[in-house]
Amino acid sequence: MAWKIGMAAGLALACGIASANVFASESKQFSGVAAYYSTDYRGPTASGKPYDPNKFTCAHRTLPFGTRVRVTDPRSRRSVTVTVNDRGPFTKGRMIDLSLAAAKALRMTDRGLIKVTAAVQ
Repeated sequence: MAWKIGMAAGLALACGIASANVFASESKQFSGVAAYYSTDYRGPTASGKPYDPNKFTCAHRTLPFGTRVRVTDPRSRRSVTVTVNDRGPFTKGRMIDLSLAAAKALRMTDRGLIKVTAAVQ
């Protein structure tokens, strides 16, 4: 009888862990509005590294520094992979700030703000 109870508890735990992993993988994708750093911006990032407009980096409010994110413009289907090294954006309604290099690769510099989808790699 104890074996059956242990087996049931183990199975319930395994199912709970499996469903949590499915939920976690679903939460790694998000969408919203992207902006990019000003061409005049020079200075440090929240990670302590200097901002380099030629690197593929981004600012996100909560993702850990060093997280790689695939950002896609659904309209053009262009995408870039960027690394989180800063905090922000701090403007309501925006989800991510991209470096100038990433913005140029997405060809968004003429549009300014674009809707994107993003996935943690």
